[in-house]
Amino acid sequence: MKVTILGSGVIGVSTAYFLARAGHQVTVVDRQSEPAMETSFANAGQISPGYSAPWAAPGLPIKAIKWLLQDHSPLVIRPLAGLPMYLWALRLLANCTETAYARNKERMLRLATYSGQCVTALREELGIEYDSRSRGTLQLFRTEEQVNGAGKDTRVLEQCGVAYQRLDPAGCVGAEPALALVKEKIAGGLRLPGDQTGDCFKFTQRLAQHCRDLGVDFRTGVTIQRLVREGDRITGVETDHGRLQADANVMALGSYSPLMLRPVGIKIPVYPVKGYSITVPITNPDGAPQSTIMDETHKVAVTRLGDRIRAAGTAELAGYDLRLDPKRRRTVDHVVSDLFPTGGDVSRAEFWCGLRPMTPDGTPVIGATPLKGLYLNTGHGTLGWTMGPGSGRVIADLVSGTKPEITMAGLGLDRYA
Repeated sequence: MKVTILGSGVIGVSTAYFLARAGHQVTVVDRQSEPAMETSFANAGQISPGYSAPWAAPGLPIKAIKWLLQDHSPLVIRPLAGLPMYLWALRLLANCTETAYARNKERMLRLATYSGQCVTALREELGIEYDSRSRGTLQLFRTEEQVNGAGKDTRVLEQCGVAYQRLDPAGCVGAEPALALVKEKIAGGLRLPGDQTGDCFKFTQRLAQHCRDLGVDFRTGVTIQRLVREGDRITGVETDHGRLQADANVMALGSYSPLMLRPVGIKIPVYPVKGYSITVPITNPDGAPQSTIMDETHKVAVTRLGDRIRAAGTAELAGYDLRLDPKRRRTVDHVVSDLFPTGGDVSRAEFWCGLRPMTPDGTPVIGATPLKGLYLNTGHGTLGWTMGPGSGRVIADLVSGTKPEITMAGLGLDRYA
């Protein structure tokens, strides 16, 4: 079968690999010059099934107001972002109930856990090097209120069979020795020992080479103009280099997916939420993190990637604006300097931003559509690296007519009907 994949981030490339391995003739199309040059380029580096949770949670509206008043706010809302942002935000608020949170977290954990298994299998089968570590994630609490509030997350983790450890300040230092310098700032933590870390850009680029070895055709530097619809079927895509015909087309354009889908009558509630990161050269390995620390107060993740520290976070609702805001950098800089003051040289950090394709319920949109020949693999939000390889495997199974290894309940477009 001829399959065209729109997008060459970790989602698109993972999909391409599994489809090619299943024997399909695969073409990947992207406007960038090479794979993983947009949202997959400099993300937090976490592969965190255990930390897969929807933003929409009980108490979020009150938390959001508090965040907006913080000096280093994890949330920024641009009032002039437009009506789509407000409509998306209303749908997110509608998911801020105990019932919706538990349902959405279960869906995300199901896919993320499976994807973590896929990443491990790919690393072992293909020998891909991407600064990977398997030392877990430490969710760091600075207040007793945060420590006490972790109960609802641990209940869902138990229901889904995810291992965790509740730690006091000494336990946090035991897991991350560099935190000994700032132990007075720590109230406790929740450690997820099954989580992994790694450079998503390196992984995607090297997996893309394995795709090429399997015959995948990467059409880079090609702008996708529209989907080609004939009756109830999508037969291909129109690009600035001509038309590409295919039996199946996979939408993996992240935040740009809704813009391509709307003209053919498919609406998905995916909104671009801008996040920022810095990449800091390590100057003192003993003062740097060993794995990933998630600062619950500032919603910033700090990850060890080889000889670098990657810190990523903040959520900016500003449409498709990709300008780098120095104010947002100050928040990410602060967390690195505050928790790991001797670990790296923040003054030499590389500053970056990307658009996370967020759904209001946190779960990506994966699977077939009402239009034949069109599949969706988008809406992964902040968890594209965590869920990407598993999502790619699921789509490859669906296109091939094979039953996926996990249940698809609640992952598809039909939940928005």
